[in-house]
Amino acid sequence: MGTKLTPEAEGLYQAILQLKTKDECRALFADLCTEREISEMARRLAVAVMLRSGRRYTEISSETGASSATISRVANCLNYGAGGYRDVLSRLEKDESDKDGDGV
Repeated sequence: MGTKLTPEAEGLYQAILQLKTKDECRALFADLCTEREISEMARRLAVAVMLRSGRRYTEISSETGASSATISRVANCLNYGAGGYRDVLSRLEKDESDKDGDGV
């Protein structure tokens, strides 16, 4: 990773790794972030899902309300970033296929 992590950031990541349920995750993010911050992060993840599925910028912008700058930034992260989007999207896709009975 190219970013130098502060002890506070390391503590945050460690705290997130302690969460065990979606309700615990919701509660922590509700305490840590404003509704707008959560909404923006959720929108960026939705943009990543749509980009990965081959959707066009205009479609994504129309459906999510994301600006072309946001879509472009997410696309750059998908293609050249640290791999966070790729990892989580792969796991979400695997989890979804497991739920559909296609997974192992």
